[in-house]
Amino acid sequence: MGDSTVMNPVNVAALVDLLHPEKHDSDSEDDMPSNTMAKMTPADIIPKKTEIEEKKSAGPKKASKDIWDEEEVPEGSEFESVYDPRPQPDFDIVYKQAVTSEDMFLGMGNKTPSSASCEDMVVKIKLPDSKMADVQLDVKAKFLDCRTPKYKLGLHLPHPVDHKNGKAQWESSSETLVVTLHMMREYDFMNF
Repeated sequence: MGDSTVMNPVNVAALVDLLHPEKHDSDSEDDMPSNTMAKMTPADIIPKKTEIEEKKSAGPKKASKDIWDEEEVPEGSEFESVYDPRPQPDFDIVYKQAVTSEDMFLGMGNKTPSSASCEDMVVKIKLPDSKMADVQLDVKAKFLDCRTPKYKLGLHLPHPVDHKNGKAQWESSSETLVVTLHMMREYDFMNF
């Protein structure tokens, strides 16, 4: 009786299921051994079609046939596509901060010498053989456009600025345009 209970068909089928789980009838992936490298295909790298369709449907509907939204096109890109033989003038970007005696001598403020603690950006543009009356200046939040009959500068600014409240000065002795712009960075509240 000992041999017949060990080798009955029900026990053999249970032994086969234990030794070969891939032949198991269950559809659950948790019951199966996982080999993630064998399951991964190139199609797993890109987002599924349903995810792409959800992103498109989540955004506002556009009435026009534009390829890009206005947010996707950087400021000043319209100046880059136009051919202009005028050379680019030399320029410097200098950062400026308001420093008090507490910052300098006592070290009580949280300001550091780095540009992260600076409030203003000063752009110095050297325009030799130019006059103040010839200079055309247009400043946007992230782009500065300066033109004279001899020079053209289209400068993408490293930080967003308050373009409505800037200050420009002409230094006639060095023929330099000095543009002072207040920076409007996202995390400035932590540096001041």
